[in-house]
Amino acid sequence: MRLTHLLPTLSFALLLTCCQAQTGNVVDVATLRKEIQQQNTVQLVDVRTPQEWGTGHIEGASHIDWFDDDFKERVAKLDKTRPVRLYCAAGGRSEEARELLREMGFKDVKDLDGGMSAWKKAGAPVVK
Repeated sequence: MRLTHLLPTLSFALLLTCCQAQTGNVVDVATLRKEIQQQNTVQLVDVRTPQEWGTGHIEGASHIDWFDDDFKERVAKLDKTRPVRLYCAAGGRSEEARELLREMGFKDVKDLDGGMSAWKKAGAPVVK
């Protein structure tokens, strides 16, 4: 009988913990813009394809295509002591890249929530 009362409480606690952990993995447009304005704080990486990059990117971003065979070697050249912010078109590839970078020993890695789509929707600047 007590277990039936305990189960919903444990389920809620687990759900809350998962949501809190997920929140720490992404950065919103406003926060990323602030981080970019603080020179030499973040390493910004666009993981989209060359065709997507050509449609416009965030100023100051490095282009390292997630699908390139040398992706891992190229990101390994980034400074592991500095924050890394990743973005793609909508968030899927940058999420995968974030997990890879963490496996590689990067500590402060986040991806842009909603990717370039969210960036453009917010009216943030894009360079070509």
